[in-house]
Amino acid sequence: MTYLQRLIANSLIFVSLSVLFPNQVYVESLTMAIAASFVLSILNTLVKPILILLSLPLNILTLGLFSFVISAGMLQLTSNLLGNYRFGFSSFAISILVAIVMAIVNAIVSDHNIDKYADR
Repeated sequence: MTYLQRLIANSLIFVSLSVLFPNQVYVESLTMAIAASFVLSILNTLVKPILILLSLPLNILTLGLFSFVISAGMLQLTSNLLGNYRFGFSSFAISILVAIVMAIVNAIVSDHNIDKYADR
């Protein structure tokens, strides 16, 4: 999946979840969803690898499930950088659920892209 496809997919996930769960996930507009997706991609590139490395023993102990907590932390950091009044979550547990949904949707979209290019 290309960077632009992942950016659009994450933006659509944010907008979809804010429509499905308006009391838990808040996105001001589609532009803010795109900005949040862009900021999240930058944080995932720069900060997340360091956090994964520092939490490696805990990640091994939980059989990789702690990576969802790190992803939720990246979502909370994105929310804090953009402003909670523009893009935010009601609690950290909701951030973990959003991280799980994002991982599932991105895996499905990536798998679809792999199948599309394997048929050639």
